Amino acid sequence: MGNRTLSIDDRVYDYLLSVSLKESDLLAQLRMETAGIEFSEMQIAPEQGQFMAMLVKLMGARRALEIGTFTGYSSVVIATALPEDGELVCCDDSEEWTSMARKYWQQAGLEDRINFKLGDASKTLQAMIDEGREGTFDFIFIDADKQNYPLYYELSLKLLRAGGLIAVDNTLWSGDVADPGNDEPGTRAIRRFNEMLKQDQRVEISLVTIGDGLTLVYKPGN
Repeated sequence: MGNRTLSIDDRVYDYLLSVSLKESDLLAQLRMETAGIEFSEMQIAPEQGQFMAMLVKLMGARRALEIGTFTGYSSVVIATALPEDGELVCCDDSEEWTSMARKYWQQAGLEDRINFKLGDASKTLQAMIDEGREGTFDFIFIDADKQNYPLYYELSLKLLRAGGLIAVDNTLWSGDVADPGNDEPGTRAIRRFNEMLKQDQRVEISLVTIGDGLTLVYKPGN
């Protein structure tokens, strides 16, 4: 017994999945298809998707936003967790990757819940703010280009309602953030972002050791 987070080796990880993962056939198929393309490592872990879906349900979220869709695994789990009249806005600049996502949205019967915005996510977010959608989203997932995390975060914080939640992916960055000898641009960007969040007095945070590190950001208020 210990008072710190358990290290997960392959044996423990396989056990974790065997007793807790309830992945649909459609999601398993999407994960397998994504595994065959370049940059497949960008897909979230299935247990992380299940965890985020539970958060969305526990919150009773109706309006969600995703920054970085890739092939669609996270969008399927989030949209499925929303009520039938819920909305998920998906932002991505890749027509190629999101074509797979759109195929699975259709197969899952989620097209009516998903509002896809192709293009620069920062411009999409600012446009929604300009349209008066500030403070209207319950849940926001950020999983896009790491250099722009601070920008996406600030825009998301405006769009998030008081009492809402932002989930930020890759905040442990394969452990490289803890290696002082690693000075790669992506590593530096995640380090700066993590340090920025730690100092942000507007929010409450928790970095969860699931997947590649998932930081939950709670926006206090009524």
